[in-house]
Amino acid sequence: MENMYLSRGAAKVVEVCAGVQAGEQVLVITEQSRMSIAQALASQVYRVGGEPVLCVMEPRRQDGQEPPRPIAEAMKGSDVFLSVVGRSITHTHAVKEAIAAGSRGLVLTQFTEEMMIHGGIEGDFKALKPVCIAMAQALAGTEKVLLTTPGGTHLEYSARGRRGNHLYCMVEKGQFSTLPTVEANVSPVEGSANGIIVADGSIPYIGIGVLEQPVILQVKEGRIIHIEGGRQAKMLAEDLAAKNDPQVYNVAEHGVGLNPCCHFCGFMLEDEGVYGSCHIGIGTSITLGGKVKASCHYDVIMKNGTIVADGRTLMENGKVLL
Repeated sequence: MENMYLSRGAAKVVEVCAGVQAGEQVLVITEQSRMSIAQALASQVYRVGGEPVLCVMEPRRQDGQEPPRPIAEAMKGSDVFLSVVGRSITHTHAVKEAIAAGSRGLVLTQFTEEMMIHGGIEGDFKALKPVCIAMAQALAGTEKVLLTTPGGTHLEYSARGRRGNHLYCMVEKGQFSTLPTVEANVSPVEGSANGIIVADGSIPYIGIGVLEQPVILQVKEGRIIHIEGGRQAKMLAEDLAAKNDPQVYNVAEHGVGLNPCCHFCGFMLEDEGVYGSCHIGIGTSITLGGKVKASCHYDVIMKNGTIVADGRTLMENGKVLL
């Protein structure tokens, strides 16, 4: 039986976030474990006059793994694609090429039925759009960015020549956005980041989730060189080492959470959107404006960020000043 409580969230995703119009072909990519959400989205697409195509794939072995080739080709041919999966396909060539081909996409990674009803999805995306764009524009192309937190983060990097990305859960042709996080981000120039990252919010990957104690990552010349902390830090360090890929240590992203309705719960796209939080993505950066394709992309999240870009304070102790 279809969960009727998913219908309101599905309507928001399809009509407000994706802006599906009558006659558009909408590809819904999912896994067996998330069929209830995918079916609710497909039903809403049909309800507004679109043509839904539901593709069920085998769950990816790890975040960042490419989807099957037939699905990647279907993404490029769609007007809209909606990714409702457990393991992320966001940072893949498939997404990058679909957007370049003119499709528009929304990524609902790790979504649960509860997330379709409560939490970040209740955010006022239209009202948050100008704040998100302003933050992305302020980060874009900066010579020097300094990120600090009360927990001990002190990271400097350059975003010279890099675009700012604004993800506010609404997309037009040639755009993609995550959901329900509202975030602005930029990809640091490779080799430019130095300092220390103290994640005290969440690492919503490989079963780590909300942090019991801080995870400390030392950064030198754009790469993570040491990870320390407790049980969860060990999980991260061992997983990255097992990838046998030096690119997984690349400092790929600095993201800023801007959705007041998000909360830390251990799920990626809720945690990354928490208002006033910052996250550092490590690994793949090709979908963000960087040059690195690694075997994964993980985000480590810290609370109450202060951001100074070329001498201008953009956020102070978790409060946006733009």
